[in-house]
Amino acid sequence: MNAKYLKLTQKTILTVIMLVLSIVTILPFIWMLSASFKPTADVFEFPIRWIPKKIIFENYVTVWFARFQTYFLNSVKVSVISVVGEVITSALAGYAFAKIKFKGKEAAFILYIATLMFPHQMLLVPRFVLYRLMGLYNSLWALMLPGIFSAFGTFLFRQFIATIPDELIEAAKMDGCRHFRIFWRIIIPLSLPVISTLVIFSFVGSWNNYENALVFLSNKTLYTIPLGLLQFQSEEQTNYGAIMAASVLSLMPIFLVFLSLQKYFIEGIATSGLKG
Repeated sequence: MNAKYLKLTQKTILTVIMLVLSIVTILPFIWMLSASFKPTADVFEFPIRWIPKKIIFENYVTVWFARFQTYFLNSVKVSVISVVGEVITSALAGYAFAKIKFKGKEAAFILYIATLMFPHQMLLVPRFVLYRLMGLYNSLWALMLPGIFSAFGTFLFRQFIATIPDELIEAAKMDGCRHFRIFWRIIIPLSLPVISTLVIFSFVGSWNNYENALVFLSNKTLYTIPLGLLQFQSEEQTNYGAIMAASVLSLMPIFLVFLSLQKYFIEGIATSGLKG
């Protein structure tokens, strides 16, 4: 009885601690959302008025028509193409490494995964030189191409697909299916958890990519959200309500993507990397 009571007490204390930490973590976001609907004069009032006494939408109108829509659409274009490309290439490579036998497969996989050891910043200068030579500098393709090929995504797919029974593949081959049809009809439907996991990681990384945009873009009409926020902040230095509205708009796509895919997210994390 004492052991059961002690376990319940520990669980309750841990739950309370996690609840307090969650509240502390989310409070800045709640304040930012609240401030985005306030006039600038009311943003820093103390004590904090969490529900504005007068809700206004002028901040969002100001932000959207102050070139922010261009930054937003650029980020959407870059993120969508990068995510779709990464999922396709990672799924195909993961299937090949997991289910197709060919000479040097393990060595090739190890070499590919070894590229994860190199810091992203280490490749900025070589990419800058390469893109200048290819005529891709100062274009959105300079942001899209690095995200389309991912050793991390390939690793996730390879580990997940390795857990799919070989009997399914063999049965499909006996029915006359070739590798592409097996991949499309069997592997993809079973890989929704890992697809969702990779989409979330890839979208967040691409949407928040500041360094690549800073190095490879100089034309303001091509700026993405990270550079756009900095530019907007410098233009609207004292309009804090509009700055908060811009921050909220920049975060909304991330929340929407996560909420739409959270059903599979935990399952993908739990099953990827268990076997292979």
